Amino acid sequence: MTTKPKAKKFRIRRSTSAGNSGEQPGRRAASAPAPTAAPTPKRPTAAGVAGGERPQPQQPQQPRQLNPMEEAALAGHEDGFTGTFNQAATAREGVVESAAEVAAEDEIAAIRQEGLTGRQLRMARRVAQKHGLPATSDFDAVRLLRRAGIDPFQRATMLELVSADGPPAGEAFAQLPQTVPQQPQTLPSTNVMDAAARAKSVMEIQLDIARRRRKKMVLLLTRLAFFVLLPTLLAGYYYYAVATPMYATKSEFVIQQADSQGSGGLGGLFAGTGLASSQDSITVQSYLTSREAMLRLDSDVGFKNHFSADGIDPIQRLDSEASNEAAFKLYKRNVKIGFDPTEGIIKMEVIAASAAQSALYSEELIRYAEERVDNLTQRKREDQMQGARESYEEAEAKMLAAQAEVLRLQEEMGVFDANTESGAIMTQITSFETELLNKQLALDQLLSNPRPNQARVDGIKGDISRLEATVAELRAKLTENTGGSGSLASISGQLLIAQTNMQTRTLLMQQALQQLETARIEANKQTRYLSMGVTPVAPDDPTYPRAFENTLLAFLIFSGIYLMASLTASILREQVSA
Repeated sequence: MTTKPKAKKFRIRRSTSAGNSGEQPGRRAASAPAPTAAPTPKRPTAAGVAGGERPQPQQPQQPRQLNPMEEAALAGHEDGFTGTFNQAATAREGVVESAAEVAAEDEIAAIRQEGLTGRQLRMARRVAQKHGLPATSDFDAVRLLRRAGIDPFQRATMLELVSADGPPAGEAFAQLPQTVPQQPQTLPSTNVMDAAARAKSVMEIQLDIARRRRKKMVLLLTRLAFFVLLPTLLAGYYYYAVATPMYATKSEFVIQQADSQGSGGLGGLFAGTGLASSQDSITVQSYLTSREAMLRLDSDVGFKNHFSADGIDPIQRLDSEASNEAAFKLYKRNVKIGFDPTEGIIKMEVIAASAAQSALYSEELIRYAEERVDNLTQRKREDQMQGARESYEEAEAKMLAAQAEVLRLQEEMGVFDANTESGAIMTQITSFETELLNKQLALDQLLSNPRPNQARVDGIKGDISRLEATVAELRAKLTENTGGSGSLASISGQLLIAQTNMQTRTLLMQQALQQLETARIEANKQTRYLSMGVTPVAPDDPTYPRAFENTLLAFLIFSGIYLMASLTASILREQVSA
């Protein structure tokens, strides 16, 4: 970065001198005419004083225009070096300089040609001032520093200018202006490549990239072949050449319940469908896939012996001395049962090494399912029927006992119906009392004559006494104990109590009978039936293994495992190297 020259009033025109222009001593400017005025004595230059030589008078020369580099270097300095610059610039005509001055001027001229920036020159001046070197200009400061073995542009030298403790004691701290950080120079290289060299370099880079790509591709194919293709080939060989053909028998059935009886009107709208609840279907499914069903199937048709035969390949073969757990794992692989909750259908697939055994296993499992379905609600139905039946039997026994008590009272007291007997006696008493009243009226009529007929009076009195005795006797039958069987009122009360008890027991027996009938209907509703939708039929051709599908699935599985492992390793490697 170069500093711009200041205003014209600060520019310094100087004559050609040995210490500043870099020309040979005594050489005059070609375009400068000789001045006519008398020479004016000048002060000696700092270089001549430093060299110990006395400057000689010199003819004045016409001053020349400074180049932009010199003006930029001189424009930024307004400190104590200005006077020295003016003294060095006012060289006399005809002064013969020493060899040291000539060498110094040559070095300064070479330094000017380096193209140093204003910032570098200011930095060199500060370093020279720090080391106490008598520099007359920025270029002279660079020259003196280099002679002293100090690199003015070294980073360590620049950092020495900044002291944490401030300026040394007795020295004034120079308040220097702040500068803008200089951007790094990005100059083009001097080593320019021709077209052939550039093409050769590009070809070498392309060949190196292609070689690396081929190497990475070979490594990738090797890993794929080892971790994906080789396991896939082994799986395909097993499925096509080694695996034992397996036959699968499929069947479908549904669990239904009995239709509701006696439901009509709104009751029929809220009645359930003929399908059983999903709980029953799930229960049957769980039973068919349980160890109990496997052990029962093994005890009935020899499940373990079939899969332990020598004709089955080693992977699917069951060891002859295998435990029930190993047999159960094989059972779960070969007996597949699914339940469709939307339709309520249970689908079963049984796999075996022969078609006949597969169909036999399916039939046995369906029979086990039917028994399990029958036993699902058997206890509930038995409990409901047993309670209703016991209640009815108890009510019936009590009703018979009440009826027997009524019969006993009737036989012992000789009264069939107390109410009827009481009504008949009361009817007789009423008729006799009416006749007694008529007799009394007739007697009163006879006695009202002054001279009544005594015979008729006595006859009427006799009738009245007989009627009163009859009424009293009849009334005594109703309330008094006659003949040791008790009164008719007590007999009537006992019979009434016995008959009321019998009627109550009869009503309770009727209710118990109704409850028994209701329990029977509900028990019929709880009954479950297994209805076959697809009956098991032995297949003609083997169903498994599906060689192509299984091989393709193995390829996809191994590819996925390799991909996941590669991604995981790449992520871990990136995290570790970050």
